[in-house]
Amino acid sequence: MIVCLLILNGCDRSSPEITRLQARPGIPTVAIESGEHALGLGGMRLVNRGVIWRDGVFYVPALSDTDKPLPLLVWLHGGGGRADAFRYMFPLAQESGVVILALDARHNTWDGIDSGFGPDVEFMDAALQFIFQRVAIDPDRIALGGLSDGGAYALALGRANGDLFTHLVAFAPGGLNPPSAPIGQPKIFVAHGTHDNVYHISGSRHYIVPRLKSAAYDVSFVEFDGPHWAPAPIVSQVLKWLKQ
Repeated sequence: MIVCLLILNGCDRSSPEITRLQARPGIPTVAIESGEHALGLGGMRLVNRGVIWRDGVFYVPALSDTDKPLPLLVWLHGGGGRADAFRYMFPLAQESGVVILALDARHNTWDGIDSGFGPDVEFMDAALQFIFQRVAIDPDRIALGGLSDGGAYALALGRANGDLFTHLVAFAPGGLNPPSAPIGQPKIFVAHGTHDNVYHISGSRHYIVPRLKSAAYDVSFVEFDGPHWAPAPIVSQVLKWLKQ
């Protein structure tokens, strides 16, 4: 069976790529209430010949012990997707006590897939700095994850920034190489639906997961009875894994 994997076609490499994230968690300096918030760092973007709003949304769980640093999951949509589609995760964030930051790509999908790494890396860096200024985040539990293109991007950019991301999550990923030398050994969670009709599960089962394991990463692999999606029960499993 032919396994469909993402490849870099027609990417503009004429300018230097930006691959490293500079934001780091620290002591918050700006007060913020728990609950759902628009990120407010984005704007109107030309995407596929149309102008649409591209930003992000995040959720801060309400906890009795507000001084305790919280885990963070940065979540990335698939190609053509939107951060808004993952609001269903916010009740799970409240239940598990995890901050979730869902971002929009600057274009239809993430840079590094159809362009050089840079604009999305810079936006993610600004979004992380925004969160770190407002929420006490546990530096030992910072995850980058996503679905489809977002999952592939998380595995690639996350391994190149393993000094920030301690955990990486990929649902139904294609293949995408790290944009720069891997750093650290973040734990990795890969999940794939057995009825996925976009990226066949054999890609994760026989290529992505074995390659990660051969590189000495600690990989958890979950196959579930479902399509090309991140179902709530498996997301809950991810959030519990992040807190272990």
